[in-house]
Amino acid sequence: MTVLLLFAGLAVVMALGYAGPRVPVVLMGQQKADAWTRGNAPVGPSLLTRLQHAHYNLLETLPVLAVVVLAAAVTDQLALIDGLAVYVLYARLVQIAAHLVGTSFPLVLVRATAFVVQMVLLLIMLSKLL
Repeated sequence: MTVLLLFAGLAVVMALGYAGPRVPVVLMGQQKADAWTRGNAPVGPSLLTRLQHAHYNLLETLPVLAVVVLAAAVTDQLALIDGLAVYVLYARLVQIAAHLVGTSFPLVLVRATAFVVQMVLLLIMLSKLL
């Protein structure tokens, strides 16, 4: 359950990390509030754009992790997944770090590998619960 809460907390911190710096820019009239709409050209430091994309990637996995952890909790089987759940978080942290560092081919491979590790771990966790 702790991993799920950390994952959710990470999502909130990441959202604040890229949205927070935008608020003063909008309030001071330097950018329109919709300047960061998906599909628009990136505005501002590339790190904020990469953080936003890393956040979106995290949100793709969060519901799946939540279902697995909550199903384990409801069926009183958390002990079956406890050892693996933390590695899902570790792999996500690697994926986020690679996302923030840059977009080179090796970093994209690191991100993809970390994502696959998370998916494999989630499949193993699901198989233990079924």
